[in-house]
Amino acid sequence: MGTVVARTCVACGAEPEDPAALWCPSCGPEGTLDLSYDLEAAGAALRRDLLDPATPLDSWRFRALLPVADEGPRPPLRVGPTPLLLVPAERAPAGLQRLWVKDEGRNPTASFKDRATQVAVASALERGVPGLLCASTGNAATSLAGFCAASGLRAVILVPASAPRPKLAQLLCYGAELIPVAGTYDDAFDLSLAAAPQLGLDLRSTGVNPILGEGKKTAALELMEQLGWEPPEAISVSVGDGCIISGLYKGLADLYGAGMIPRIPRLIGVQAAGSDALTQAWERGDDAPTAISAKTRADSISVDLPRDGRKALRAVRESKGCFVRVPDEDLLKAQLTLARCSGVFSEPSGAASLAGILALVERGELDPAAPVVALTTGSGLKDTDSALEAGGGVPPAIEPSLDALLARLQQQTRG
Repeated sequence: MGTVVARTCVACGAEPEDPAALWCPSCGPEGTLDLSYDLEAAGAALRRDLLDPATPLDSWRFRALLPVADEGPRPPLRVGPTPLLLVPAERAPAGLQRLWVKDEGRNPTASFKDRATQVAVASALERGVPGLLCASTGNAATSLAGFCAASGLRAVILVPASAPRPKLAQLLCYGAELIPVAGTYDDAFDLSLAAAPQLGLDLRSTGVNPILGEGKKTAALELMEQLGWEPPEAISVSVGDGCIISGLYKGLADLYGAGMIPRIPRLIGVQAAGSDALTQAWERGDDAPTAISAKTRADSISVDLPRDGRKALRAVRESKGCFVRVPDEDLLKAQLTLARCSGVFSEPSGAASLAGILALVERGELDPAAPVVALTTGSGLKDTDSALEAGGGVPPAIEPSLDALLARLQQQTRG
């Protein structure tokens, strides 16, 4: 277990006196908390653990930088390591010569959100909490439902009524208590803040619960180990609430502070053009985003007001990175490009990481020879309607004859 030495509000810098507080009592939910560790001790423990053959191969191998007990109860589902694939230069788009794809869709419930959920569920088990509640557009919901089912905990899920049906089907199979909300994700989120304490449940929201961000940072820890502790030029990831990019930065900053990596790579935050509150804030030079009316096909990153916006903006600025917005049509194109160059099938929001890289290369803001990582956040099976649209739809059936088959293949080749 990492030794947490401070819990600091990102808005005002205060440290709440209540050790159970999820946010700063003065700033409210906007005052999300940073957890700081004794990095010298954590670095020594991490080096020891990584050399021990008995250390698990999953993300619990980084327990020296996680806020849960070393020998505490764990959810049985295994998170990580997820594949890191180097795309051959001859197949990579836009002349990229050193493009890696980290496929987070290979986690237990097929999304990045499992990294945060496993730490939240482990904490609930450790403290004897009966369950968790979350608001989600789908991936966090299915993640929580799956981990609670495996751990015997209650899962209450609030989703906007527009959430994709494949995601809802998944969490219903897990037995979660599904409550569709007639409104946006932001409406469901606001309701979750009041509902969780009323029901005696932990709140599974990275935007306000700091231990979830600690779980998300394991992707950065794992990635650096996979790269032999040599950081790439940049890491690109889709951004909605801002929780993933802030978690990645936290992991990189902890590794840097512990002397495990020589520098922090640039972080590229990619937003859909119709859901770009953080990109707008970054362009204005603001420390926090302003609410917009989000509209995008990439449901996982469709957010009116990013709840972890301060941390996300700090992550990009302190890593000398950038935000980039891409239209929905480019997200769908990137979904196809990603699948065809690497074999990774991602939902549109996950493929945003590649779309952002391609946009920066086209604008001359990223050297195609530089090593860069596209982190994909969820499986394409989460949104099959978008995948079918991106792929042009299912072609009509042919007669069962060789002539018909050859004619169709010739037609498709010409197309």
